[in-house]
Amino acid sequence: MLYIGCHLSSSKGFAAMGRQALELGANTFQFFTRNPRGSKAKALDEADAAALRDLLAERGFGPIVAHAPYILNLCGAEEKNRLFARETMADDLRRLEHLPGQLYNFHPGSHVGQGIEAGIDLIAEGLNAILRPEQSATVLLETMAGKGSEVGGRFEELRAILDRVTLSDRMGVCLDTCHVSDAGYDLVGDLDGVLTEFDRVIGLEKLRAVHLNDSKNPPGSRKDRHACLGEGTIGLEALTRIVRHPALKRLPFCLETPNDLPGYAREIALMRELAET
Repeated sequence: MLYIGCHLSSSKGFAAMGRQALELGANTFQFFTRNPRGSKAKALDEADAAALRDLLAERGFGPIVAHAPYILNLCGAEEKNRLFARETMADDLRRLEHLPGQLYNFHPGSHVGQGIEAGIDLIAEGLNAILRPEQSATVLLETMAGKGSEVGGRFEELRAILDRVTLSDRMGVCLDTCHVSDAGYDLVGDLDGVLTEFDRVIGLEKLRAVHLNDSKNPPGSRKDRHACLGEGTIGLEALTRIVRHPALKRLPFCLETPNDLPGYAREIALMRELAET
């Protein structure tokens, strides 16, 4: 079964997202835990969370993905910004216990001139301060395009973070197809080679989710600009190979394409059809 969905607004609550996902033909989805460019989070409605838990179980959803706000930077140059990121992520993980067993994705961060090694150390230090043995959520490092001082544009950088995290069994990776292509990995011409490299460096058992996006940029551009499926430089043929690949097909695929809801519905239906033919 293909688990595919899109990014949904959490403004109307948890259960409303689940119902909207079903209306779009989805059986997974992603949402921001709070304002993506701010820090405020809505008060938690425990009954609403319970309603979503029931819906996910009843309708056979795959894992859903909670996405941390973009503003967070565990490896920022200023300590106050790093502490803010830690506190926000720790609060997100506490709230996610009302939706047990789901995924929590975040952008590793930007070292802002401190150097990649310092960035890696600070990210791992932050995660070691946040993660708890009893938590049920798996925290995902997202593969990045490598623009500017971003950490995570190479698989080796993610591996280095994972190696420094004590509770590594609470960690995984989300592969973003646009980011990976923009970082210079050849998804179009050598998908098997990219996945073999991922397995060699990180381990495919750590791959827990995929952001399925086309790219407006040529491979290796290190720019990170998403395109609708089939309208970019990755193309529909390569994206179809991705959703059909035996190493990936068990994972939740979340669309982050520049779309409205009807557009997401079309892309979900298209990829479901292509995955099953």
